[in-house]
Amino acid sequence: MSKRLHGAEFTIDSTTGLPGAEAARRLAKEGFNELPSASRRTIFSIAFAVIREPMFLLLVACGAIYFVLGQAREGFMLLSFVFVVMAITFYQERKTERAIEALKNMSSPRALVIRDGVERRIAGREVVRGDIIVLAEGDRVPADGVLLWHGNLSTDESMLTGESLAVSKCSWDGVAEMGRPGGDGLPFVYSGTMVVRGQGIAEVKAIGIHTEMGKIGRALEGVKSEDTLLQRETRRIVRNFAITGLILCALVVVTYGMTRGNWLQGFLAGVTLAMAILPEEFPVVLTIFLALGAWHLSQKRVLTRHMPVIETLGSATVLCVDKTGTLTMNQMSVSELFARGESYDVHYRQGGALPETFHEIVEFSILASQRDPFDPMEKAFKQFGDYYLAHTEHLHDDWALVHEYSISEKLLSISRVWKSPPGDEFVIAAKGAPEVIADLCHFDEPETRELTARVAHMADKGLRVLGVAKAYFRQEELPDAQHDFPFEFLGLVGLADPVRPEIADSIQECHDAGVRVVMVTGDYSGTARNIAHQAGLASADGVITGAELESMDRNDLERHVMNTNIFARVMPEQKLTLVNALKANGEIVVMTGDGVNDAPALRAAHIGIAMGARGTDVAREASSLVLLDDDFSSIVKAVRMGRKIFDNLRKAMAYILAVHVPIAGLSLVPVLFGWPLVLLPVHVVFMELIIDPACSIVFEAEAEEKDIMRRPPRNAEAPLFGRRTVLLSLLQGLSVLAIVLAVFAIARSIGHDENQARALTFTTLVIANLGLIFTNRSWSRTIVDTLRSPNTALWWSTGGALAFLGCVLYVPFLKSLFRFATLHVNDLLICFAAGLVSIAWFEALKMIKGKHGKALMQESPRG
Repeated sequence: MSKRLHGAEFTIDSTTGLPGAEAARRLAKEGFNELPSASRRTIFSIAFAVIREPMFLLLVACGAIYFVLGQAREGFMLLSFVFVVMAITFYQERKTERAIEALKNMSSPRALVIRDGVERRIAGREVVRGDIIVLAEGDRVPADGVLLWHGNLSTDESMLTGESLAVSKCSWDGVAEMGRPGGDGLPFVYSGTMVVRGQGIAEVKAIGIHTEMGKIGRALEGVKSEDTLLQRETRRIVRNFAITGLILCALVVVTYGMTRGNWLQGFLAGVTLAMAILPEEFPVVLTIFLALGAWHLSQKRVLTRHMPVIETLGSATVLCVDKTGTLTMNQMSVSELFARGESYDVHYRQGGALPETFHEIVEFSILASQRDPFDPMEKAFKQFGDYYLAHTEHLHDDWALVHEYSISEKLLSISRVWKSPPGDEFVIAAKGAPEVIADLCHFDEPETRELTARVAHMADKGLRVLGVAKAYFRQEELPDAQHDFPFEFLGLVGLADPVRPEIADSIQECHDAGVRVVMVTGDYSGTARNIAHQAGLASADGVITGAELESMDRNDLERHVMNTNIFARVMPEQKLTLVNALKANGEIVVMTGDGVNDAPALRAAHIGIAMGARGTDVAREASSLVLLDDDFSSIVKAVRMGRKIFDNLRKAMAYILAVHVPIAGLSLVPVLFGWPLVLLPVHVVFMELIIDPACSIVFEAEAEEKDIMRRPPRNAEAPLFGRRTVLLSLLQGLSVLAIVLAVFAIARSIGHDENQARALTFTTLVIANLGLIFTNRSWSRTIVDTLRSPNTALWWSTGGALAFLGCVLYVPFLKSLFRFATLHVNDLLICFAAGLVSIAWFEALKMIKGKHGKALMQESPRG
């Protein structure tokens, strides 16, 4: 295949593209092929965000009151905590931004370029001016360029021109300058547009902001998480708590001022209560869990394109997966040949010579494929030919490819037109679906029936069957369609694609988790059934074909999809029909796909998963997840990870709710009963220094529950805070509140002064808070059991809390600021014992439930 360009012959097969060193030099000089994105948040922007937070404003108000009261040390101490809070917030922000930045880089559109004579797949942002890019149907064009060669190429330029119809392209004459998009017959391709038909090879002329997209000014915005059900729920909870806190704050100020006559102290007590009630950790935790959850999924070879989908993963009830490359290895090998009425089983005769009867079908299967193939089936043909036909006249490295008739929706076959150096006629090789090849060869009805029986026989062995045909053509101008060639049928090739070794275990894991696996494939029923048996798919004998789907009405289809797990000979557009039928039955649907026509089904499914290795950019952009290795077990890992993320998020939220109860109670009860104030703002901020890293780092790093894949899927409509979760969290908090109030009351009753009682109560509260962290690590396993699960963040958080507690109890300056008296060993033992007692009932409840095989947090499963 060649074209005269710049006065020389442009030959695709000999194109070397840019040298790698030159590409690296241009990348360093001209920058990445990307549009300006939102700048990373600086330390000052993060600090400003902290300043606007209600908690910060409350801290400033308390500090101002201390200064008015003449207690400058307390004021400075309180305000110094602002910088600690900023440091924690900055750490969390940077960790989240790094995760999002990594995800954004991974999700960059890919490009296939030729460098140093080798085709290689790179990130679109690494394309440089002068690169030779290879375009195929479904690809997004990575940069502006001119078409050196094309095969029936059309692109969708609607994002630049608003034109809804695809525009056809022509080859560049080597003279025309890059022009504006719009209209048919132009030799230019533009960044961001989509190839909807054909193939092409282009030379990049402009990248980044110099492209047409850059001129329009469509700057890529930074990755932002969408408002999800969880975000709306947490925002509502924070709002309700804030309103409640303000009302109680006002009541405390009025009550304290009227009963004790000290309005400044009353205002201080009211602000302390507001700080204690406000659960400002909720939105922070949600953002961190979603971002880091997406990062952890990427470590499992699953790229998250839309972070809200993490919520849905744990609710998935049906996984609709393709066979090839997902359940199988996608490493095809020729297994059986059928030609001139004879069969040849390759597996049983390896090592011997290939009979002459089958030489021609192998020869033309190679001619119908790419010269340097990427498609697994074409690779199998080439490897088979290299092994059996080496040093024969049947391999034609010196033949020139003249034209290719690409596969289309209406005709599932490919024909490649060749010309031999001394020949005066065209040689055409065709391969494709057997029924299509039979149609090209103009089979009559008896021949079609005989072929169909042979194909079914081969497919029942689990083989992927293709037909091969040849034709010779002497006229100078090639016809417009494949049907115009006088094809002669050569035979059938059966290819085997072995099942991945880990598939059976992964499917069993799905079964145990209450998730149904459905195979949706374009292969024959026999092939699909055979693979399903090997993979251990449930109900592997029941198969519905695409033709049967077409004949069903909506009610019949919804009834059949409830119990059928194999759909064969399915066209890509029929996947959307399946998704809608499953959704109508109340299923939470995961759908995989890789082609342009899979996009509607991927978008319609609750979770669309595109194939990263063989998937088109159209499929990737329509999906929520991208499977980087196309492996089914990675989907199962994603479901497991989704369940774990939601579990840990619920644990963190339950802990936050529980720990705020005793803090708020200790701020309110003394005012109502006329006791000395137990907690001052500095104490609440101290607790926040434990709560913040615990809820956002410790729980995020928590290991999954052992039974996580032995539960039914979570109800997608169940709130994060169900009745059981709220009830148990409140009971945890109330039990801690009861214990710490008892410690304070007993200390006062036996004659301890205010500072001694406060030190005992606060130390008990800190120990109880650590106990809440430990007990909420799991709602099914006891603390002793969870200690076997490593969590480095837990021990750093615990060690830091105890070290800081020691400082405020025994460093004179800090002890004075916190208004503590010195505690002795016996006092500390009492505090530790009281703190542990406050959570002991919950541990006992877990043990009782565990004996009956129940988990406390298993709430609202699907029926």
